[in-house]
Amino acid sequence: MDITRRDALILSGSTLAAASMGVLRPAGATGQTAQQQTQEWPNTLQEAPLREGFPVPLPLNADGSAPEHPESAAGPIEGRLMWQTPDRTTPPGDPDYRNMAIRVDPRGLARMRGTLRFSDLERLPRVSGTYLLQCGAPTPRGIVKWTGVRFSDFADMIGLVPGAQYARFLARDGAYVDEDVETLRHRQVMLAWMMNDQPIPADHGAPLRLIIPFRYGRRSIKAITEIVFGTPALPPPPTTA
Repeated sequence: MDITRRDALILSGSTLAAASMGVLRPAGATGQTAQQQTQEWPNTLQEAPLREGFPVPLPLNADGSAPEHPESAAGPIEGRLMWQTPDRTTPPGDPDYRNMAIRVDPRGLARMRGTLRFSDLERLPRVSGTYLLQCGAPTPRGIVKWTGVRFSDFADMIGLVPGAQYARFLARDGAYVDEDVETLRHRQVMLAWMMNDQPIPADHGAPLRLIIPFRYGRRSIKAITEIVFGTPALPPPPTTA
């Protein structure tokens, strides 16, 4: 099909506008099949099939916390690990937790800001917990012993003010999660650098990952590079090329 120069300019302008609003996504980024992407979108609400096998049950205690398992039950995580890299493989980076350098930007909501080092976390009480890590899909899953520090102790260390409502965690692969501070201060939530008494491997989120055992695995974001706080607004999410 031939288009005029004027049509091309109009299309380019529309494309730019869509990109500025975060509308454009690479093919497959929405999780839709090719057939779904080519079908005309219905102009009324219609019944649609649910995603098969998703989500799987996430066993929780009556108070909403995660069941704690004996250390003897700890083992590997089964299933393919998902990253948001183009080929879904582990992004490059130094996995040694002793070399971690994580940007902490409280946006005026804490007494301390700058680069978080392992020496900072090392001064805090060390804690361990053995929990089921379960994705919304059947796998990955596994009962894992995590070791690190409680997020609440980290928040107190930097002097986070009570009015801070949300935190955003950005990862090496461009992924991010937002979580409310009240949830993050739960006694089971930690910043972990050890997995089954060994340094977390690069595939599993070294040098530091968030552990929220009463959420599905995606919320326990891997390979943290930055922590940002907000109340209530957070900065725009990172854009992808």
